[in-house]
Amino acid sequence: MKAVQIVSPNNLQIIDVEKPSIDEKNNVMIKMTAAGICGSDVGIYHGTNAAATYPRIIGHEMVGRVDEVGSNVKNLKVGDRVIVNQVTSCGHCYPCKIGRGNVCDNLKVRGVHIDGGYREYIAVPESDCYLLPDSLSDQDAVMIEPTTIAIQSCTRAQLEKDDMLLIFGAGALGSTILKVARQLCDHIIVADIMDEKLEAAKKNGATYTINVLKEDLVKKVKEYTFGHGTTVSIDSACTKDSLINLLQATGNAGRVMTMGFSTAPTEINQFVITSKELDVRGSRLQNKMFGKAIEMINAGTLDLSNSISHTFPLTKAQEAFDFVDSRDPSIRKIVFTFDNL
Repeated sequence: MKAVQIVSPNNLQIIDVEKPSIDEKNNVMIKMTAAGICGSDVGIYHGTNAAATYPRIIGHEMVGRVDEVGSNVKNLKVGDRVIVNQVTSCGHCYPCKIGRGNVCDNLKVRGVHIDGGYREYIAVPESDCYLLPDSLSDQDAVMIEPTTIAIQSCTRAQLEKDDMLLIFGAGALGSTILKVARQLCDHIIVADIMDEKLEAAKKNGATYTINVLKEDLVKKVKEYTFGHGTTVSIDSACTKDSLINLLQATGNAGRVMTMGFSTAPTEINQFVITSKELDVRGSRLQNKMFGKAIEMINAGTLDLSNSISHTFPLTKAQEAFDFVDSRDPSIRKIVFTFDNL
């Protein structure tokens, strides 16, 4: 079968690999139908993702149809449309015991530490499969995984109705966080460097927007939060100076969420954390949030339809990644298709 492997940084190859087989643990065979390109996939391709190991079949936004089931499968049948959880955990370490398997001591993420979904078939445990809503196409369903990342960040932030939230960055991650956050609180500020993205954020529920190239972030946040500063700030831009900016923009007793994966030094300031008694929290991957995302879709509170801007067949993966690198403004989400392989 065909697969996309990053052999080493900036070395992408279409390879032929043996089709996997199911066993007692990986008891469901999935025939892939759609797989998204995420920023972390681009990082693995370019060698800037600190978590990745090589060579690696990448891809962690994985949608497909059940092609075969083992004798111990209880709730799935051949033909079911599913999305696959990318997180695998051991179940017995300290994080797992306290219900935080997404940061398991022995964490293995499909497409990062172990081979992922840029291949025709993948064998996984039944427990890692989630049935897709009939209302959602396979391609749009790819967006469920990024939505789980957004739900995780809002959950870690303990976002509540009366919070004043700042989302720093209005790209793919920030716009998805906005979709989730607007259901949890009413007072939302979105900051970015592009007016078009800020206009879209305003249409999608942001109360205020700030162009940080034209306006002073901290000054405008204070203006929009009655002089206090935000109660929650989420960093979805993850640039070199975004964390210190959010520490300064967040008010006393606030929570600051960081989601970046860069290993480059980042400026921080102990005084601004201690003097305000800020909680600075990481948010990584997602902790069994697929069910919540699907519940929101079924309830009509989350619309992921028409999310995909471009599709490429899996065999044109190099062309797709080159297109991502072009930074074409029309790009929203790119998905690989698996027809005619």
